[in-house]
Amino acid sequence: MKYVLVTGGVVSGLGKGVTASSIGVLLKACGLRVTSIKIDPYLNTDAGTMSPFEHGEVFVLDDGGEVDLDLGNYERFLDIKLTRDNNITTGKIYQAVINKERKGDYLGKTVQVVPHITDEIQDWIERVAMNPVDGTDKPADVCVIELGGTIGDIESMPFIEALGQFSYRVGAGNFCLVHVSLVPVLTVVGEQKTKPTQHSVRGLRGLGLMPDILACRSTQPLEENVKLKLSQFCQVPVSNIVNLHDVTNIWHIPLLLRDQRAHEAILKVLGLWCVGKVPQEPKLSEWTERASRFDKLKSPVGVLIL
Repeated sequence: MKYVLVTGGVVSGLGKGVTASSIGVLLKACGLRVTSIKIDPYLNTDAGTMSPFEHGEVFVLDDGGEVDLDLGNYERFLDIKLTRDNNITTGKIYQAVINKERKGDYLGKTVQVVPHITDEIQDWIERVAMNPVDGTDKPADVCVIELGGTIGDIESMPFIEALGQFSYRVGAGNFCLVHVSLVPVLTVVGEQKTKPTQHSVRGLRGLGLMPDILACRSTQPLEENVKLKLSQFCQVPVSNIVNLHDVTNIWHIPLLLRDQRAHEAILKVLGLWCVGKVPQEPKLSEWTERASRFDKLKSPVGVLIL
């Protein structure tokens, strides 16, 4: 099993969910089976009792699980069926650990965040990643994991520690970290600034995670000198820096990633490119048509719900 972790830095709301879904689309178009896991570092057991005004609309899965709306993106983009276990929350993890402690599973040991909470997170990821999601009885080849929130958030720390251990547990050739960060433009000078991303990557590395690929959000395409600067200060090859600038609709995101050869960079990190395990190039003709059709829609449509 190969794992792709998507994290976010600088600010929230950068589109990590769409980015993770689009990475899954690319890998699936390469002929790989893909599954997804969303980590939400809040203490709620699930999103069922949360206000949609605070955290977005709840998405209900086939098994009745009330989960984060990003899982709806995963299902639509990847044409898969997920379960409630594909949404990990702090509440679920603590509940599982406390239940084990009450049953005596820890044999009288002092239950702590490390190793008991972090081990539970890793075991949960490994178990859920093996569940078939595409209608067959075969497990996925790649699991895309999205870590909610922003690097540096206090509530994310147990998950970051667990994922750092997990990357060592599965081995370097089985783990790829994609860090989504912001490259803002100051309107006064009109210059793309790399310092927020530099600090974000420095914080990520200080927590034990090394980004393999940088996905830079910006209003306009990144300038070449900006990529070179990011490569120098973040220790990421220029070929592994992709730009996700603002587009007219989200269907363009997989196409943006494909055009910048993001799939090639990911597969090289996972050791799948050089050994010839990728049977095809991602053409994404259906996505090209869908994005083009959406751009041509101008007249609003009224919808009546009874």
